[in-house]
Amino acid sequence: MDPRQDVFITAAALSRRIAAGEEVSILAVRNAGAEALADFAAVPRIPGAVDADLPSQFAGPGGGTRGSRPLPAIEDLQRHAAAWGLRRGVPVVLYDHDRCLTAARGWWVLRWAGLAPVLLLDGGFPAWIAAGLPIAIEPGAPPPGDVVLSAGHMKVLDADAAAAMARDGVLLDTRIRGNYIGGAVALGEAPRGHIPGSLSAPAADALTEAGTFLDTETLRHLFAGLGADGTRPVGVTCGAGISAAHGIAALAAIGIDSALFPGSWSAWSADPARPVVVGAAPG
Repeated sequence: MDPRQDVFITAAALSRRIAAGEEVSILAVRNAGAEALADFAAVPRIPGAVDADLPSQFAGPGGGTRGSRPLPAIEDLQRHAAAWGLRRGVPVVLYDHDRCLTAARGWWVLRWAGLAPVLLLDGGFPAWIAAGLPIAIEPGAPPPGDVVLSAGHMKVLDADAAAAMARDGVLLDTRIRGNYIGGAVALGEAPRGHIPGSLSAPAADALTEAGTFLDTETLRHLFAGLGADGTRPVGVTCGAGISAAHGIAALAAIGIDSALFPGSWSAWSADPARPVVVGAAPG
């Protein structure tokens, strides 16, 4: 099977599944915090979609060298999965309103927890609207789910492993270019810059102007130009393990397996012993 089909689903294909009565769980991934999640109950959505919150449900409490968005405890994720109605053998589709830059973290976390199949809606909610497909206001209300999750099904890097990946493999940094380049900061603030040897690969570079992922051939050329051509191990970092998951999805769509540094820059920069490179060169 084309590896892209194991990562993404188009709005048209999802619509056909729903119309055919096929079982599918749909999560609308928000980035608001648990206290604001209820505010989305009256927001237009794909029919049947259940809200899921990135900071409180696809991440655990952060701080210091854990980074600002560490991985959630598996028992917490298990509880959320039951509340979302995720069921054994039923595909899960995640979407957001921001080109999968939020939903990709949920996609990665569910795969890390051993769930399959898990797909991203290519282009997110804007692609659904652009296709003229129906929307709903009321959130989905599925019965409690029965999936059983376990941690460790996706590759993870800590700070030491990320440093080694930059030296011995390929470490891609999916933050916007300015954050990668870095520069001066006020006294007491965390340093700006990048992990020595990491390569700038902004997540948005993998997207079309419409917000969908680039075609497979273009993605191959994009990542091959950064050394991620399948011949060396690849890791992905960002600010807090969010856009890095987007990069991992893009790589998976062309058949390249890669590892996530969940703590990313928020964890690296919290350790004063970690070196920081400022400027456009990898260092």
